[in-house]
Amino acid sequence: MILHKFKLSALLFAVSFSSFSEAQTQLYWGDTHLHTSYSPDAYLMQNRSADPDTAYAYAKGLPVIHPYHRARIQIETPLDFLVVSDHGEFLNLADLLIGSNALAGSAAAREALLQVLQNEGEQALYDSLVEMQANAPVDIINRTLWQRILEAAERHNNPGVFTAFVGWEWTSTPDDSNLHRVVIMKDGMEKGRRFMPFNSLDSNKPEDLWAWLDTTSTSLNTDFLAIPHNSNISQGKMFDRVDSAGNPITQAYAQTRMRWEPVMEATQIKGDSETHPQLSPNDEFADFETYEHLLSVNPGDEPPPPRPGSYARTALMRGLAIENQVGINPFKFGMIGSTDSHTGTSSAEENNFHGKTAQDSTPENKSEDVLPGVPGWEMGAGGLAAVWAEENTREALFNAMKRKEVYASTGPRIALRFFGGFDFESSDGDVKDIAEVGYRKGVPMGGDLMAAPAGRAPGFLIRAVKDPKGANLDRIQVVKGWLNEQGIPQQKVFNVIASDERVVDEDGNVPPVGNTVNLQTGHYSNSIGDPELVTVWHDPEFSPLTRAFYYARVLQIPTPRHTLYDTIALQQAPETSGRPATIQDRAYSSPIWYTP
Repeated sequence: MILHKFKLSALLFAVSFSSFSEAQTQLYWGDTHLHTSYSPDAYLMQNRSADPDTAYAYAKGLPVIHPYHRARIQIETPLDFLVVSDHGEFLNLADLLIGSNALAGSAAAREALLQVLQNEGEQALYDSLVEMQANAPVDIINRTLWQRILEAAERHNNPGVFTAFVGWEWTSTPDDSNLHRVVIMKDGMEKGRRFMPFNSLDSNKPEDLWAWLDTTSTSLNTDFLAIPHNSNISQGKMFDRVDSAGNPITQAYAQTRMRWEPVMEATQIKGDSETHPQLSPNDEFADFETYEHLLSVNPGDEPPPPRPGSYARTALMRGLAIENQVGINPFKFGMIGSTDSHTGTSSAEENNFHGKTAQDSTPENKSEDVLPGVPGWEMGAGGLAAVWAEENTREALFNAMKRKEVYASTGPRIALRFFGGFDFESSDGDVKDIAEVGYRKGVPMGGDLMAAPAGRAPGFLIRAVKDPKGANLDRIQVVKGWLNEQGIPQQKVFNVIASDERVVDEDGNVPPVGNTVNLQTGHYSNSIGDPELVTVWHDPEFSPLTRAFYYARVLQIPTPRHTLYDTIALQQAPETSGRPATIQDRAYSSPIWYTP
């Protein structure tokens, strides 16, 4: 009965995609996770001026003033959409520090707060803020700043040209485990002014957040989605086998979670969460922007080993196993990237990176700690959210995220199409309109394939095109996860097409693409790699009775990491940063699932 219900829901889901075979989708780029001076941690780390208006202006391509060094800065390629996602907790802190009229005479409180931050650390700061909330007209200030956030989104939202979403971050950190979510609303100020953001002071349990989203969406006739991020520092709890109370995941939990969390943020400034080399030892490209710093690890301590619940690939595998048990997959998510920048500027460009925080935006400051034991060199210049939607509006982009027709980029604007079906032929890769064939014969990224026809394996139509202003492509890979006959999750990475006419050998390997980066100048050449890669790939190891997922991973040729540009500017050797001088940026599609 459970399986029948699942197949029916998947069938309806597949039918919902059919309407897009005639309505061509376009690619839109954005950032769903950006903090401004309204976030308390951003403010205390020297972002005193880059407010939501500044954030939108920068995203739209206008020059703005950097909040720390006060120079004029500008994004190289504007974004199509942005979510200003300031922390829902302590939204009043900026006003406390800059001297709001609502808190006249609070100079002593401001001084005490800064003293706590400088001498006693984050937990003491948190405790101090909780106490301060009980002795100040916080509700007035919170509502005032929330109103400003709503008004800024309305000022900058321009349907068809630029989308400004209403959102915030729910910052739950139980036992120093990162369970943070960015919450996005489908509608704008008219409905947003009728509630205050649910935050972790209301509850630090995801189940309570989902319950609030359910109640509020019903009462306001709107919709929300919550996007988990930095699962890599969740100590395995972001995609755990149990709920917040420690009970095994049930069908109801799985259904509720997928209702509100259809996508996750797989890559950002604080590291990449696709996988970890210890969890994917046979993946030669698994060690990418690996962030080794948990919230609870003291500087100099060895971090604990990575856990399956902390990374997207192993979470997707775990989801298949839980689905086998309860009938619904709680971790059936698509993948996007975003920055989590606290500078008010969405800078995911290696040669134009403005730091995680305002104070680590200059090369001289990169050796200083951004977080305890974490210097600015450790931060990565990524990522971005790519969305396939019919138009650049709140509704169209939101719906695309809900159906998971999205993908993650670690920074470059790599255009990626990924379709799955049982009718693709090799010649389909030669057609001019890949999307028309893909929608007609299969399902796009985020979709479902059901019960393979006898004797046929799923095929995948894949096309990747380089960033128009960036580097060539190295290869396309397909990552497969499945359950073996014993129900144990498995994984494998397939090289499906490589640039420069390199051939995949009988063991599935491809020779390295090479590296043209000049470590003295920071220049690279597109003399290697290809600007476009297209292929149709069929799973050679397909088992029709086995649950599985597939997603595409596209690798760029090596280019300079932001650390190389800064060490060159400082006239230092590249190795002084302690991080790689070069990087192979990439894109991850949302998966396509197969259910027997």
